[in-house]
Amino acid sequence: MMSKKYFNRPVVIVPYDDQWPKIFETEKSKILSALGDKNVVIKHIGSTAIPGLAAKPIIDIMIGITDLKTADDGIKPLEKIGYEYVPEFEKDLPERRFLYKNSPLPHQNFHCHIVRKDGAFWRQHLFFRDYLRKNPKVAAEYQQLKEKLAKQFLDASHYCKAKSSFIQKILAKNLK
Repeated sequence: MMSKKYFNRPVVIVPYDDQWPKIFETEKSKILSALGDKNVVIKHIGSTAIPGLAAKPIIDIMIGITDLKTADDGIKPLEKIGYEYVPEFEKDLPERRFLYKNSPLPHQNFHCHIVRKDGAFWRQHLFFRDYLRKNPKVAAEYQQLKEKLAKQFLDASHYCKAKSSFIQKILAKNLK
């Protein structure tokens, strides 16, 4: 099963790389070219989108679409540019299509999340990113937590679960 293989890998946190936004922009252009005329919005999310924050060297890309039919239409073109589709993840997040792309180059691995623009996943990820960008002290707390958890857990699945309470605490601020 792909999800087991995918998540049974060590978590490596590296210092912030000021090339990450440029790498995102280059990949965004490739994605837009592959998708053609589809009406999409592409955003850089995750820790690599927060200046100064140490992170796993994976660029998270969120593609906002109008409905999941559009998402399904985008999978084949993304596979043609090297992405691998992981349908098993829809069991836990049916509102998202997840793909990833690994590269032999350092810091050039990608996670691609295709979701409904303005849906809950979209709003939450942009809020979390923007909140950390505006609150460096909170971003520093998050970095400390991530570094601690990366040493504590041997695989990405447990690492991700362990971060969730911190993330939920930030997301709750959006409800106020």
